[in-house]
Amino acid sequence: MTDVVKFLSENPVQYLATVGRDGKAKVRPFMFLFEKDGKLWFDTSSKKNVYKDMQTNPNIELSVATPKYAWIRVSGKAVFEDNAEVKTMALKNPIVKANYRTADNPVFEVFYLEEAHAVIADFSGNPPKEYDL
Repeated sequence: MTDVVKFLSENPVQYLATVGRDGKAKVRPFMFLFEKDGKLWFDTSSKKNVYKDMQTNPNIELSVATPKYAWIRVSGKAVFEDNAEVKTMALKNPIVKANYRTADNPVFEVFYLEEAHAVIADFSGNPPKEYDL
């Protein structure tokens, strides 16, 4: 888990893929919040299409690469939870704070990845590192 959290934290803009409600792939820039209790947490707005897509099909994958050509892929099932503690922690991030202002904002949604699997790889020729989270 430590390697995955470090990689995501050091590369703050990831790209999250969903299956759209139209059945087509959708990819969007996204931001990892933090790890808490062994779960990778993210946020979004209930008004966004990405939220609606994940309500229809919660299977997602996200990826990001470093300037040195290492990358991570994390897949799992998005599980939305009305978690005031996580929302309060998330508001410490100025971007999240600017978007939602308070933990009780009705459009502020947080989710974690269930059955998460991560792969960290690069072009070194070494085998990828895999993590079940």
